[in-house]
Amino acid sequence: MTALTAFRHFDELQPFNDRQHLLECIAATEEAPDVMTFVFKSDRDGWFRYLPGQFVTLELPVTPDEPVMRTYTLSSTPSRPFSVSVTVKAQPGSIGTRWMFERLKPGMRLKAFGPLGDFSFVRHPGERYLFISAGSGITPMMSMTRWFADCAPQTDVAFLSCARRPADLLFRAELETLAAQMPHLALGFVVEGHAPKDGWHGLRGRIDAAKLALLSPDFKDRTVFCCGPEPFMRGVRSLLIEAGFDMARYHEESFQPAAAPADEELAIRAGQGEGAETPASHTVSFTMAGKQAECPPGRTILQTARAAGVRIGAACEGGLCGTCRVMKLSGEVDMQHNGGILDEEIEDGYILACCSRPLGAVQIEA
Repeated sequence: MTALTAFRHFDELQPFNDRQHLLECIAATEEAPDVMTFVFKSDRDGWFRYLPGQFVTLELPVTPDEPVMRTYTLSSTPSRPFSVSVTVKAQPGSIGTRWMFERLKPGMRLKAFGPLGDFSFVRHPGERYLFISAGSGITPMMSMTRWFADCAPQTDVAFLSCARRPADLLFRAELETLAAQMPHLALGFVVEGHAPKDGWHGLRGRIDAAKLALLSPDFKDRTVFCCGPEPFMRGVRSLLIEAGFDMARYHEESFQPAAAPADEELAIRAGQGEGAETPASHTVSFTMAGKQAECPPGRTILQTARAAGVRIGAACEGGLCGTCRVMKLSGEVDMQHNGGILDEEIEDGYILACCSRPLGAVQIEA
């Protein structure tokens, strides 16, 4: 199809719907060693509606029988709504991301869930922002900064990017271009080490109190967004707490699984009161599979399904990504999610299997 015949006016297109549409890969670009950006469009004439900083979960056909679910933040901006992109880093031993590097080519289609997530200035607005990232944790910051550049270029943003080496500083050239267009975008780059051939004259080492104060002297007055490996975010949190920062204005992106509540907490949620006996097991019926299983106290619908040999796709298992969304046909559950399901989906009867625990007999469409 030529570009001429493919053209559609915006008002002729429908927004992407993860229950009806697939993502079609249209480009794959190497950004840095072991880092690639994959660009997708809807497999139908559509556009993408999401918040800067949100994520999607991709179903990757790594094996014919058991696809792998992986959650990635969108590095693209909704101000350019005809495509979305994810920028991913292949870690040692990674399965899904390595498959994307080796097998995902333009023209291939993938099932996607989302977009979802609360890690966005839209959910946590501020007068001035401080973005702190390490490695591929820069992706939600790029999504937000690209949106600011397109729609609100006067926004005050201090953008700190950390990496192991200068070559690992993702989007550095683009950020420097955006800084020329955004008068209040201040950039700071920190690398742990470098070689003479890199010609690096910037800050070295890890982010600490001195570097933070140097790169963003007014950081205490800003709304902070932080994303990167858990040890990195833990270090940033400690820096801010020690500096007396108001942590109500601190936000981070994390896909850590949610811990199971204690038996006493389960009893309180079930309305049995503090000090009540341990909750009883409940029967979960999986109607499409034609199976029933007993769900012991504290176990989730997802864990029960796996024990019964019923497949429900899941990625983060922390109530974030929305991949394990299933229809609850009857019964009541205690669902403690982290933003991975919309209010209207809950009203329609959907639950997230990974963070839902039955309060009685439950029927699930799975």
